[in-house]
Amino acid sequence: MRPILLIAIVCFSTACTVGPNYKRPSIATPQSFRAPDPLPPREAASFADLKWFEVFKDEQLQALIRQALERNYDLRDAAARVEEARAALGITRSGQFPSFGAGGAVEINRLSREGATPIPPQLLSNQNRNFGTAALQLLSFEVDIWGKLRRATEAARANLLSADEYRKVVVTTLVSDVASAYLTLRELDYELEISRRTLQTRQDSLELTRSREAHGVSTELDLRQAEQLVYTASETIPQIQKRIEQTEDQIRLLLGESPDTVLRGKSLTEQQLPPEVPPGLPSALLERRPDIRAAEQNLIAANAQIGVARAAYFPNLSLSGALGGASTQLSSLFSGPASLWNLAPQVTQPIFTAGRLKSSVKFAEAEHERTLVQYEKTIQTAFAETSDALIAHQRYRESREQQEALEKTLEDRLRLAYLRYHGGVDTQLNALDADRDLFQAQLDLARLRLEEILSVVQLYKALGGGWQS
Repeated sequence: MRPILLIAIVCFSTACTVGPNYKRPSIATPQSFRAPDPLPPREAASFADLKWFEVFKDEQLQALIRQALERNYDLRDAAARVEEARAALGITRSGQFPSFGAGGAVEINRLSREGATPIPPQLLSNQNRNFGTAALQLLSFEVDIWGKLRRATEAARANLLSADEYRKVVVTTLVSDVASAYLTLRELDYELEISRRTLQTRQDSLELTRSREAHGVSTELDLRQAEQLVYTASETIPQIQKRIEQTEDQIRLLLGESPDTVLRGKSLTEQQLPPEVPPGLPSALLERRPDIRAAEQNLIAANAQIGVARAAYFPNLSLSGALGGASTQLSSLFSGPASLWNLAPQVTQPIFTAGRLKSSVKFAEAEHERTLVQYEKTIQTAFAETSDALIAHQRYRESREQQEALEKTLEDRLRLAYLRYHGGVDTQLNALDADRDLFQAQLDLARLRLEEILSVVQLYKALGGGWQS
């Protein structure tokens, strides 16, 4: 065993690692996020540092998110990929260490006295012959002189971390999708409420118009126009109900369940919005968003693969050794005369590979360059998504405020128009126009409220929030 240990010690003491060591690329980050209005102080804690249940206050929405985090198919698949990558790391890392094993065999023979060459009885008193072997494979491994196995382990470890970061990306996306679908559902419920309330008002107005027409106060044209408003409002209800049912099915799929109804919590107007949504420092986005961290781990893995490819140029040293015994008598199998051992160092050196090794290095370098481009693109995409979400949040808020003012104006206009019509000062046409305009304005306001809330959800996701437990 001394020669074996001596060779292993010398090899490990002189080992080196070929290939470039990873250094994080220098990526220029903007000094601030683009937004229409001045943002909160940069020193303020980022909105994304909040846990998802601190952002979404609706208890029913929280229950849906928790259920999705337990049963969603994409998240379960991502978790399985993490375990797969962890097992792959263990397999790759095991190549750096010697493997040990044991083996044995017993061969039982009976020789024939009447074979091709007859054996006289005096020469072979016992026709049975037994032969046994037992050996311990004390050493069997590739000496990692050039760091090929270490680089492969580095790549496998980076792949594991990338898979775990991807799982966090799925969590962030899942929280955002469930919240967006639920809030959309509550907005559709609000639209349905507006449509039913408007339909009831128009039906009451239609009955009044019929009464006035029967007494000769209103014309048949007034009656037909009143009927038109009723049919218009009633036609929107099935369309909204269809969208409600489809949104419920979407939520149930995110929950990993069959299509069915979804329990509701707070209404759209009761949803609490944070007073401010500070994005924090732009540089912190690189550390907070899991997709950026996953892209960097992919870059680390690609960088390590260059070392694996370059190490193939150099000699490969492998060692194997065994200790055991062989004897025709099992009782003396482990005695001194029956003992055996062997040591088999082997060195291989590629001489001519028709450009395979050179192409392997070029392939690894090209893969690294492609991964670097993806890493840079992921960073720039993150800044673009954050800026878009900030712009959308502020612009939707401005539009919602103006739409609220318009709705109040149209409500007053409708009241005055019907007062003038009932007083005989004005025609019913102006009152009907005011009714149509108010109905559409109320629907538009509901959608703007939804867009404003969804912009907060998208900003939370763009900043890398949602995966913290």
